[in-house]
Order: sequence, then C-alpha cells, then structure tokens
Amino acid sequence: MSTSLSTGADKLPDQARPQDAGARVLLDDPQEWSAFGRPCGLARGEQTAPPAEAARWESYVVLGGMHCAACALTIEDALRTVPGVEQAEVSAATQRARIVWDARRVLPSGWLAAVQKAGYTALPALDAFTRERRLQESRRALWRWAVAGFCMMQVMMYAWPAYVAQPGDLSAEMEQLLRWASWVLSLPVMLFACGPFFASAWRDIRSRRVSMDLPVALGIAITFIVSTAGTFDPEGLFGHEVYFDSLTMFVFFLLTGRWLELRLRDRTAGALEAVMNRLPDSIERLGPDGRFARVATRRLAVGDTIRVLPGEAFPADGTIVRGSTQVDESLLTGESTPVVRAQGSQVITGSYNLLAPVEARVERTGEQTRFAEIVALMESASLQKPRLAQLADRIARPFLVGVLLAAAAAALWWWGQDPERALMVAVAVLVVTCPCALSLATPVAMLTAAGTLARQGVLVRNLQALEALAEVDTVVFDKTGTLTREGMQLRTVHVAPDTGMDAAQVLALAAALARHSLHPVSRALASAARPDLVERWRVRDLHEEAGLGLRATVEDALGLVPARSVRLGSARHTDVALQASAADEAASQVFLAEDGVHGPGRELAHFDLAEAMRPEVPAAVASLRQLSVAAQILSGDRQAAVQRVAAQAGIDLARGECTPQDKLLALQTLQKQGRRVGMVGDGINDGPVLAGANVSFAFGSAAPLAQSRADFVVLSGRLTLIPQAVTLARQTMQVVRQNLWWAAAYNALAVPLAIAGWMPPWLAGLGMASSSLLVVLNAARLARWRGEMPASLPEDNKGGVSSPSCPLPEPF
Repeated sequence: MSTSLSTGADKLPDQARPQDAGARVLLDDPQEWSAFGRPCGLARGEQTAPPAEAARWESYVVLGGMHCAACALTIEDALRTVPGVEQAEVSAATQRARIVWDARRVLPSGWLAAVQKAGYTALPALDAFTRERRLQESRRALWRWAVAGFCMMQVMMYAWPAYVAQPGDLSAEMEQLLRWASWVLSLPVMLFACGPFFASAWRDIRSRRVSMDLPVALGIAITFIVSTAGTFDPEGLFGHEVYFDSLTMFVFFLLTGRWLELRLRDRTAGALEAVMNRLPDSIERLGPDGRFARVATRRLAVGDTIRVLPGEAFPADGTIVRGSTQVDESLLTGESTPVVRAQGSQVITGSYNLLAPVEARVERTGEQTRFAEIVALMESASLQKPRLAQLADRIARPFLVGVLLAAAAAALWWWGQDPERALMVAVAVLVVTCPCALSLATPVAMLTAAGTLARQGVLVRNLQALEALAEVDTVVFDKTGTLTREGMQLRTVHVAPDTGMDAAQVLALAAALARHSLHPVSRALASAARPDLVERWRVRDLHEEAGLGLRATVEDALGLVPARSVRLGSARHTDVALQASAADEAASQVFLAEDGVHGPGRELAHFDLAEAMRPEVPAAVASLRQLSVAAQILSGDRQAAVQRVAAQAGIDLARGECTPQDKLLALQTLQKQGRRVGMVGDGINDGPVLAGANVSFAFGSAAPLAQSRADFVVLSGRLTLIPQAVTLARQTMQVVRQNLWWAAAYNALAVPLAIAGWMPPWLAGLGMASSSLLVVLNAARLARWRGEMPASLPEDNKGGVSSPSCPLPEPF
C-alpha cells in the first residue's frame, strides 16, 4: 500500500538504489510488496491472504525524469507492453504511477526494468526514497540554473559591445575574441545545464517518439551549431552573427521556469503526498529485555508497546498505557485544536504527539487502520485524470508533431531569403510552441484543490467530481446522522402533579436508573441530570428489558424518602395511561412511573427527547443559499421529526418516511427538471442515492471509507465544509478556465510572431517558461484558500431560496 504505512528502507542496502538490478530483485520478495502496494479486490481493513498467495496486486511508484504529459503517456505505454501488467496509470502532475500486475506472470523487477528501459527512473513509493529523490532533484535543478545564470551574465557582457558599437568601433580581431570567449562560456551550459533536455530528446529518438523536450533540445542544438559555425568560420554562411547570448538566455529562462515549477508543484500537488507521508520511518519499541529500541515502523505488530516522543506521529492505532499528552488529530477530524489523551485513551494512526512522551499498546497496524483508508483514497485521487486533462494528453503528441512540421515549414520558407535567419526562426517556433502550459492547466489546479480540501478535512475520491460540484444548484441532505448528531437530546421534562418533586429532582431519579444502561435514550437522560442530585439515589435490583425499559428499587441516600419500586421506559413498560400525556409527534417520550401496589403504575414524569441537530447546520444552509444553492431534506424518519429539523435548519422543502428507492426516485426527478444535485448522506443506507447524484458527500465516521460510494468524504462531519467545498470547486474551475484560455491565447499570439521572425530565441524561451510558470502560479492560489465564503448574498438571491423555485417531486 502507500509508502507512508511502511518504508521498507530497513531492507534495502544504503549503497543500493532501486534502479540497480540487485535492488530490483530484492523487491521481488513477496514480503516487500505490501510496502508499496496491496492485493487487488480487497477493501481496506479486510484480512488478506499471505502476500505470496495473492494473485493480483496494485503498486505505487514515484517516477523521475518526467517533464510533460507526453512523458506520462510514454511510461504508460512501456508498462502496458510488459506481460502480466494489466493496468498502468501515470500522473504527470504528481509524477506517481499505479500499476496493477499479476504476480503469477511478472514480478516488480520486470515492470521497473521496463520503466528504466524507457529512460525514466521508478522508485517504490517509500517515504525515504521519495524524500531523497525530491531533494536530489531540487538540488540538481538549482545547480543547473546557477551555472546557466552565471554563464549567461558573462556571455551577455561579451555580447554587449557588438550591440552598442558603431561601424568601425570593433576590430575584426576583437570581435572574434569576444565570440571565442562566448563559445567557451557556452560549453558548461551545453554540457551540464542542458543535460535534461538532451537526455530526454535522445531517449525520444531511440524510442521513435516525441515529447516536449525534443523541440527544445533541437532548438538549443541548432542555435549552438549555427553560432559555433559562425565562430570557427566568420566568413562562412553563418558567420554574420552568433547567438550565444540568446542561447544562454533562453536556457536560463527555461531552467528558471522548470525549477520554480518543481518547487510550486511540491507545495501544491505535493500537499497530497505530505499527508500520505505523515508516519515516521521508525519508532521506539519495547523489547524482551525491557528496553526501548528504535525499529522500522513496518516491523510493528499487534500487541507491541511503543514509545512516541513529542513531535512524532503515532504509527498505529492503539491505547495509551503510560503517560498523558495532547495530540493533533486534524488529519482525521479536520479540527486543528489539540485534544487530551490520557492513560487508557485511544490514539489513531497519523495523529501527532504534541506535549510529552507516552507509551501505547499497538492494536491495529497497516491496512487495518483508518489512516490506511485515507491514504488509499488520496492515492487513487492523485492518479485520476480529469476530463480536460485527458483531452490535453490526447492532443499532446499530435501537437508536438505539428510543432516540428511548423518549424520545418518556417525554416524552408525563410531559407531562400536568409538561411541564417531561417534557422533562428525555426528555433523560435520549436521553443515557443511547446504545450507545457496546456498539459499543466487542469491537473495542477485540481490536485491543488484536492490537497487544500484534504487539509480542511474533506477527501476527494474523484477529481472529476470537482467539475460537477462547481455546477451544483441543489443539495439534498439525509437527516439522521447527517443533519443530526448520533444519540438523543432531552427537550422537555413534564412533572406529574402531587409528586412532591420538581423537574430537576425527577430527572435525577430517572438518571439514577438510566446511567446503568447504554441505550441512547438512557444516555441522554443521564447526561442531562445534575450529578449531585443523581448521587442522592441508591439503586438496587435493577433489571433491563430490551426494547422496553428499566425497573429497579430506589431509595433516598439520606433516608428521607422510603424505598420505592420505579420503572423507566415506554408507556407500555411503565403501565401508564397515554391519554394523560400530551404526546409530541416530533419527539420520543420516556415515562418514569412508580409501581402501583394493586393497580396501574402512577406516573411521576415523562420526558420529551429528540435528536440533537448539529449546531452548524443553520450556518451551512445559509452559506449554501448565499451560493444560490437550494437545500432540501429526504429522510426515512417520521414526517413530523423531519419537519422539526427542517424548521430549525431553515430548510423549506423536506420530506420524511422515504425508502432508499423513494430517495433515488426523488433525486432522479430533480435531475430530470434540469437540476445539478449534490447528495449528503451517511454512506450506508444512502448508497443508491449517493451513487445516483451528480456529486455526493459522505461523512467519514458513518461507514468504512473504502466502501463509500461518495465523491467526497467529510472526515470531521462538519456540514460547513459542504458550502466551502462548493466555493473552492467553483474557484478551481475558474482557475482551470483561466489557465486554458491563457495557454490558447499564448500560442495563438506567439506562433505567428515566431514564424514571422519577430520573436528571437531568447524571447521564445522566456515566453515558454513564463506560460508554464503562470499556470502553476495561478493554481497555487488555491493552496492558500482557507475556506472563505461570500461576504454577502448575491443581488439576485437576497431573498433566499423560495419554495416554488425548487419543488420536491410529488408524493408517490
């Protein structure tokens, strides 16, 4: 499975890299496969067969040497040609791949070798390797950029006299000396700084394919060759002018854009990986000798005792057996406020220890943890290709072929007029038309939004759903477990006459019985009573009848009231007359009665209880209304209870007593009316309607995440995240449209200028780098989003959502 759950670094020699044959063979050990994958067809948390017995696996790897969408397609093609590889999905934005393979036909060394043969590096998605690779890649990019920048400045210094000198100011010997100096300073740029461009181009030529680095490498090579010819033969065909200044300048611009793009990609789309790489590589474990020794996280087993230091993340689910601390559980709850965890408290994988060292007993590891489910969802989402990104991938290769043909046509057209200028025009066309911005426009924005939502407590299971969420105009809520909290809430205490007790006293008497039961109604009564008054009553001979209530003998601890036999439960259980109580259809009623000596029991009090609505519901509904999104309720509960919650939430349209089929039919009716419907449910009973909605949300606490059919999983259960997600989705699609328009406008303007000869190579390099950098910077704005909502209602919606504008379907 994901790298974060197990590093595997303890088994690989320090001197061995995963690309080496020995290291690849080591990864063929079935015991290593779970470090970067999992068996197919099993939900997270399911018991699996031993690794060697599982036939189909899905594995995740981190790729190196990628620069564009064409690279992703090349790697996918290389993997799919390997016998036994059934699926291969590569994301150019995250530089990760998912491979589904048959262990009976191929081993990891087979498909890793195929990636290497295609000219790329592939590392098992292990924390240590991933971080090391990113650090090395960033350092190499920085060194190339620094060398190119230094040489560019020196070459510009030597080229400047030729630009400002008047005829006769420079002698032929001085001009030739300046050319030689520029040629020498261009060598480090060609041999070192341009290494990635030439390596990728040579890889393309050997494989008879094309990627975005091929036109760039051709442009750099042509410029250097023409300038070198002019340096060695000033009187020859290309001796009129040299272009070392343009060469070094546009290489510097390209490397600047690529380095900044790398940094921004790690900060934006890499936000998903930051969550997945949350676990420590190693942890202190109690050994048989009674001492703690540091071991790899993957070596933990159920029953182990571990010591977690401040600043470390808990590597497994467990129970604290010694110590007390505060932990950050924001990954699973979306709440950044630390929570106290003392001895006996449960701790969850991925939460951070903030305060003091604690010892914990491991209860669940690896795929059994909820953290593993979250990582699985994020890995799946990070490899998905939105519809617009798929379109960009499909046109990438034909577009690059068109670039090469356009450059050749421009060179032929100019050759008859000025051969030297013809080659420079071809170079400008090759460089300026590379569709990097087009391939990055959609995936970078959507992955950035997914990372931002993950930090807010919302997991994106389907990247394409962001586009659907941006178009939502109606949100349908389930009631129970969605708008209301689990459990009940005491609303009213009705004291019968002639009891001699007030409301607080009868509630305390009821709570004295209720605290011995785990029923939701009993817990609601017990939590509502005053503890000091509850302690007044002593309870003995308590009996609980399932589904009915409690019976016990109670007496006053102070001896002021004689012992009495009382019952707590339904009207039938307490044997009271229903007509004596004014029933509230929207509430559940519980009766407290004293057993009669020779007849029916005497009612002492009855209590109205109802589900407690989540406090943030009215604010969430109001925020949706600000976004011109209508809110409705479809619930299987009683109509009266549904109407009560709807009134408190500010929702005008609500319908109760719906079966799952009724909900689905109502949803389909709304869609036939042209509505774009979002469904918010608990992910269990609402499975059909969640699957049928245009976009769907499920709460993370409602069902196992791996079994959820929702497009988004709200880990914290805060409903205010729904309108925030709508807002971010709309901003994301706005950024995507801006990026696509910019990429199209840039090419529409730059290509004619380059063909006309009005764009020198250095300006073409600046334009290419700037276009790619601009779309990444534009997407990076989404990473700074903090859940802002509209400050005021739109002018056309200040009156709210009226009932006629969004009618529910007619009753069946």
